[in-house]
Amino acid sequence: MRMNNRERYLNTLKFRPADKIPLQPGHPRESTLKRWRAEGLPEGADWFRFVMETLGIDYEYPREPANHHVNTRMIPVFEEKVLEHSNGHYIVQDWMGAVTEISDRYDYTYIRNAVDFVTRKWHRFPVQTREDWLEMKKRYDARAPERYPENMGALKAEMAGRDYISQLSINGPFWQMREWLGFEGLCIAFMDEPGLVAEMADFWRGFGLAVIETAAAQIPIDSIFISEDMAFKAHPMISPALAREYLLPVYIDWIKAARKHGVQLIDMDSDGYIDDLIPLWIEAGFDVCDPIEVAAHNDIALYRRKYGESIAYTGGIDKRAIAAGGEVMRAEVMRVTAPFLGGGGLGGSSLGGSGLGGGSLGSNNLGGSSLGGGLIPGCDHGVPHDISLPNYIEYVRLLAQLTGWL
Repeated sequence: MRMNNRERYLNTLKFRPADKIPLQPGHPRESTLKRWRAEGLPEGADWFRFVMETLGIDYEYPREPANHHVNTRMIPVFEEKVLEHSNGHYIVQDWMGAVTEISDRYDYTYIRNAVDFVTRKWHRFPVQTREDWLEMKKRYDARAPERYPENMGALKAEMAGRDYISQLSINGPFWQMREWLGFEGLCIAFMDEPGLVAEMADFWRGFGLAVIETAAAQIPIDSIFISEDMAFKAHPMISPALAREYLLPVYIDWIKAARKHGVQLIDMDSDGYIDDLIPLWIEAGFDVCDPIEVAAHNDIALYRRKYGESIAYTGGIDKRAIAAGGEVMRAEVMRVTAPFLGGGGLGGSSLGGSGLGGGSLGSNNLGGSSLGGGLIPGCDHGVPHDISLPNYIEYVRLLAQLTGWL
C-alpha cells in the first residue's frame, strides 16, 4: 500500500510496516553548501531537490517534520549587541543574555541558530543572582499570545488531511538550565544549590506543560522534539542518578500531557555518548533518540541488541565515513542499517564511480524498503564541509536503495 511521508515517518519509528523509509540523509551547513556550489550545485538551488533530481528520485515534499511556529524561546529576547571588536573577535551580548565571543570571520548573528560549525567562547551567563533568576522567569509566560500562530483555528482545519509530521520543539530542562547558568554554573549548582536547580527544573516543567497543553489542544501535533544535548564524547554531562532526580519528573509529566492529546512520537535529541542515559529515556516514555554520534562511541547495532524495540533512532551514520566515500562509506551505511534490515538485501552489488552522475550499485533485490523499522538512517549530525558533493550523492544513492526509493 502506498503511504505518504507522514505515514512512513510514524510507521517507521513506531516499528510498524512502511512501504518505504523516509529519506533523510542529513543537512549540509553553510560552509558545506559553499563547497558544493563550487562542485556543481547551482547557485540558489535547493540542495535536496538537486540531489533527488541527480539520482532520478521522485520524492514527495515536505520531507521532514514541520514546526508550526510555536515559540518556546524567551519573550522578549535580550538585545543583541557588539560589546567589543578586537584581535579578530567579536564579544557580543546574544539574544539569550549571555556574553559570547566568536571569530569575526562570521557575522555575529550566527549565534542565533546553528547554521554552521562556529566555535564560541562564553564569558558570562544571564543568571548570576537570585534577582536575575526572578527577572528571567518573567520572560517565559506560557500563555503569551505571541507564542502561538495567530490562525490556530484555521490551521487546525488546514492540517486535518496533512501528509507531513507536525512537530513541536522545546528545550529539555538540562539544556534550558544550562542556557541560564552556563554549563559550569549548572554543574556547581547541582552540588551547592540543589534547591535552586529543583526550582528551575520545576519552573521549566510547568512552562513546558502549559505550552504543550495550549498548543496541542488547538492544533494536531504528531511529534514533540526535545533538545537536550547532555553528553560528552565518552560520558554523559550529568549522571543517570542526577538525571533521574531532576529531569525524569519533567519528562514524565510532559509525555503524559502529550499522550493525552494524541502525540505519537516523543523525540530526545542529545549529542555525545548516550548509552548510560537511554534506559532513563525509555522509562520516561521517549519513542526516538538521535543523532547517535559514532565519534562519541555510540554503537547503534549494540543499542538494537540491548534495547530492542523499546526505542527508535534517527541518524547513526558516521559523517567521517561519508567524507571518505567509496567502500568506507558503504561499509558504514551497511553497518548501521544491518540490525534493522528486513527481508531485502543488496546481494552482490558494488559501488561504481563517484562522479555527479556516475556510480551506482549493481542490481539489487530490495523490492521496496528493506528496513524492518525503528530507524531512519542519516548523517549523525550536521553534514560538514569535508564531505564532497560527489561523495554525498553516492551516499544518498545507497541510502535511497536501502530505504526503497531506488
